[in-house]
Amino acid sequence: MSIPVQLNLNVRGLQPSATLRINERCAELAREGQQVFRLGFGQSPFPVPEAVVEALKKHAHEKDYLPVKGLRVLREAISFFHNRHAGIHTTGDDVLVGPGSKELMFLLQMVYYGDLVIPRPSWVSYAPQARIASRHVYWLPTKQENSWLLTPEDLDKFCQKDPTRPRILILNYPANPTGATYSAGKLEKMAAVARRYNVVVLSDEIYGEVHHEGAHVSISTYYPEGTIISSGLSKWCGAGGWRLGTFTFPAGLRWLLDAMAVAASETFTSTSTPIQWAAIKAFQGGPDIEHYLKLSRMVLKRVGQAVSSILHENSVGHAAPEGGFYLFPVFEFYREKLATRGIETSEEFCNRLLDETGVALLPSSDFGFPEEFLGARLSYVDFDGAKALHLAGELEAGHAIGSLDLAEKFAPKVIKGVQRMVEWCA
Repeated sequence: MSIPVQLNLNVRGLQPSATLRINERCAELAREGQQVFRLGFGQSPFPVPEAVVEALKKHAHEKDYLPVKGLRVLREAISFFHNRHAGIHTTGDDVLVGPGSKELMFLLQMVYYGDLVIPRPSWVSYAPQARIASRHVYWLPTKQENSWLLTPEDLDKFCQKDPTRPRILILNYPANPTGATYSAGKLEKMAAVARRYNVVVLSDEIYGEVHHEGAHVSISTYYPEGTIISSGLSKWCGAGGWRLGTFTFPAGLRWLLDAMAVAASETFTSTSTPIQWAAIKAFQGGPDIEHYLKLSRMVLKRVGQAVSSILHENSVGHAAPEGGFYLFPVFEFYREKLATRGIETSEEFCNRLLDETGVALLPSSDFGFPEEFLGARLSYVDFDGAKALHLAGELEAGHAIGSLDLAEKFAPKVIKGVQRMVEWCA
């Protein structure tokens, strides 16, 4: 007897997360002995700061369930962290801690009745989460000449069509998948539009601390009453597998925090206890954490600029990297050549590229674009982060580290993979 498939319609047809799929595919090819350039999966290459690891060791014995909203002293540290960086006024009562910001984003859509508005391109999981939660998704167009960033004018034009409709706008910056970010002036104008239409802004600032110049600005500075700040440990602290995410709410949205906490009590219960204790050190910061971030930014800036230069020299359009560790190359220049090889969609492009060169990218169709748009996300993190930090420290101390280009010193496999990719295109 076979049991008939009875999947919820919201889940039927969904594929596993694109980022996780590409990571598993790369691991499979590597096991088969193929050289793989992992430019698809966006995991921080850097080790967790030593002080944070020591804090985890110290509290490894902690085993009790913690409050659903999170450890009080951690919530205070997170609040102070954002107050210091954004110039806002929140308390620990305004913070919710979860097992990754991804889980918190899903709970937000479950408890808040409103449409999801996201710029195209955007991270791969925003829209599938909305579909699972039965929320309408609206993709707002962006242009390459604007570095694929949403403009205040386009947001205003969209909201004008139904001014009172409840909405959540997700802004992620520095952006996954483009590496671009918003200027303070653009954020101030975006805030004015959001305020005019009472839009709830989910400001995904998971890459804020790896702005290449250390100059991240939050929209909450200009729209504190309507912005939820999303952060965590995965990108700037190198602790993706630790699974700790944070939401910081304005006081006026405390009701939403409380509703999410109720849902959390029936789902994940609470976040790992030792991880929460360790996260206190990360969010409290200090000279050691600041030095770690300074060296991380130095490495990412050099590698990002080198990859950008290779792409530019080979007529591959993209936005200049400003933060994080992504670029969004567009291969339209090679469309005719690729078509002669039977490649007409971004998925075909990425599949053939991986099979024939070992270079793994994610297709632009995973980020909200039509299949025929020849774009992809490139993640320049396939390097030894501990070694790169050591070399950056040597450079900072004034020591010579050899005659090779710095990016090749920091990330030789990334540079080789990108060069192989453009040669294959041509």
